[in-house]
Amino acid sequence: MNKIIKLSIVSALISSTIAMADEEKATDEVKTADVEAQYAGNSTVEASEELTQSINFGFANTTGNTETLNLNGKYNMSFTTTGYNSEALKVGFDATAFVTENNDVKDNEEFTANLGLEQHITDGWLGYAAVNWLKNEFRNFDNKFSIGAGIGKELFNDGQHSLKAKIGVAYNIEQYSNGQEDHKYTSLNEYLEYNNKLNDVSNLYAKLGASQNFDDFGDYEVLAVLGLNFAVAENLSVTIEEEVRYDKIPPIGFDKTDTKTIIRVGYNF
Repeated sequence: MNKIIKLSIVSALISSTIAMADEEKATDEVKTADVEAQYAGNSTVEASEELTQSINFGFANTTGNTETLNLNGKYNMSFTTTGYNSEALKVGFDATAFVTENNDVKDNEEFTANLGLEQHITDGWLGYAAVNWLKNEFRNFDNKFSIGAGIGKELFNDGQHSLKAKIGVAYNIEQYSNGQEDHKYTSLNEYLEYNNKLNDVSNLYAKLGASQNFDDFGDYEVLAVLGLNFAVAENLSVTIEEEVRYDKIPPIGFDKTDTKTIIRVGYNF
C-alpha cells in the first residue's frame, strides 16, 4: 500500500509539471538521463516546438524458490520557447521511480525528479540551470536536493557520433534517514556524454557525471551509465541501461558503490 501511495505521489507530481525542449531538433529519442539531470541540467528529450512526452515502464517478477519483484518507471516532458537574445530556450522535466523486493522484503526504493533549463548562446555554446531531488532511504537519503548552473558545448557531431561536455557549480543539501546531521555544501559538477546513432532506430550512449565538494575535493561522487535505446514500433521503444554510482564518502554505515540494471519499454506521445 505504501508503494502504491508513493507511486501515486510521483504520478501527481508529473501531471502537474509543464516543461519545454529544443526547437532545432525534431527526433523523439527516449534517452535515460539520470547523469545529465543530476550533474549538468536536464536535456533528456529532444523535441519540436510542440510538447513532447514519453512514459517508460519496466517490470520483473519471479515465484517459486525465490520471490522477487522489480518495478521501475520514468516520465519525460519537454519543449522549446524563445529565450535570451531570441535564441532557443529549452526546459525539460523528468521523474523516475524504482522499487525492488525479495521474498516480500523491500530492499531498494528510489524516487527522483529533475527540472532543467538550457539556453543556447552561440556556436554550440549553451548555459544551463537545474534543480534536482532524490529520495532513497536504502542509501540513507531522506531527501537530497541540488540547485546548479553552468555552461556546456557540443564538441563534436558528424550525424552519427556526437560528444557533449558541461561544467558548473551546485549547492547541495543532503538530509539523512538515520538521524545523521544534514550535509550542506557547494560542489563542482562535470558531465560528458557520447552518442553513437547505430541506425535510424537505435542509439548507443555513454554518460559520465562527477561532483566534487569545494570544501574537500576528496569528497566526491561519480555516476556512469551505458545504455542502448531502440525503436520497436512508431511510438514504442526499448531502453537497456547499466548504471554504476560511486560515492567516496557515503552516509555513515553505507557502501560506496551502487549498481543498477534497468530495462524499460517506452511510449512517446
